[in-house]
Amino acid sequence: MLARVSLIDRYAARLPVTARTPRLTLGEGSTPLVRSPRLEAETGVREVWLKVEGMNPTGSFKDRGMVVAVAKALEEGASSVLCASTGNTAASAAAYAARAGVRCAVILPAGNVALGKLIQAMVFGARVVAVRGSFDDALALARRLADEGEGTLVNSVNPYRIEGQKTAAFEVCEDLGDAPDALFIPVGNAGNITAYWRGFVEAASWGLAGRRPRLYGFQAEGAAPIVRGHVIEKPETVATAIRIGNPASWKGALAARDESGGAIDTVTDDEILAAYRSLAQEEGIFGEPASAACVAGLLKAAPRLDLADRTVVCVLTGHGLKDPDTALTIEAEMTDVPADLDTVERAMGL
Repeated sequence: MLARVSLIDRYAARLPVTARTPRLTLGEGSTPLVRSPRLEAETGVREVWLKVEGMNPTGSFKDRGMVVAVAKALEEGASSVLCASTGNTAASAAAYAARAGVRCAVILPAGNVALGKLIQAMVFGARVVAVRGSFDDALALARRLADEGEGTLVNSVNPYRIEGQKTAAFEVCEDLGDAPDALFIPVGNAGNITAYWRGFVEAASWGLAGRRPRLYGFQAEGAAPIVRGHVIEKPETVATAIRIGNPASWKGALAARDESGGAIDTVTDDEILAAYRSLAQEEGIFGEPASAACVAGLLKAAPRLDLADRTVVCVLTGHGLKDPDTALTIEAEMTDVPADLDTVERAMGL
């Protein structure tokens, strides 16, 4: 079977690419939109759809923007890329750098990156440096290195990242036949909510959608600088992908919120973990904790929003295997018994 058409080729007319832009690809995009009757019943929303971005090549939505950013870096003659990351950006940058045959350097906040993401970056061959500080410290260092010519910065401050990520909004419109009435999305560094809004605005302008959705973003309660209105020096949350105290795309997130008529709010770690468990055990979808923030947000916000006759999409940003440590905290039973049929039947409750 042939690989899927590259994201760059598929949306070339809607991306800042040229004939000289390498058609780099690992098969990103075209992720499933899965309906959730259980969430519909629980929230009273007419239609709830889950955009499962964990099906991208490195297991997160970051691949959409990274393929464009790295391809443009190649077009401009770069021999190395670099980034700061809480994990998913590192994994994606390292994979696409490996595919492109260029060097990759990653700066991580020590002790604050989920194991699955750290392993990915290392296995893909990136030079990984852990600094004793926050993500914001790591990003400041990465920006300085880029300014000194040490590589092309591929964090979401790179405009090509947002351009690539907006394609998820195009796919949602294509799959539904229009934009949804509302989109619920986790907010960390805030590039993704910025990108979705740009995508929906463009989709409406060229006739792919007849409307623009309201965007509802959710930050973890312990890492909610946009909601609080000030930088959080030491953000804390179990959802490591959104453990960010000074989002690079803060202004873009505010614009998406205000222009769409939506909101940005908080959810607690307990609410995130409850949604995380229910997605896995009731939907069969294993997302990382940050992904569950938007579902927790829908459950929290639905009673006060008029969504009974509406179509809602929740963006699940990354795969659950990104964060095995959190998965191992979920209570589950495994019984160790002899290889005997009667014993096994009793253990299984048959």
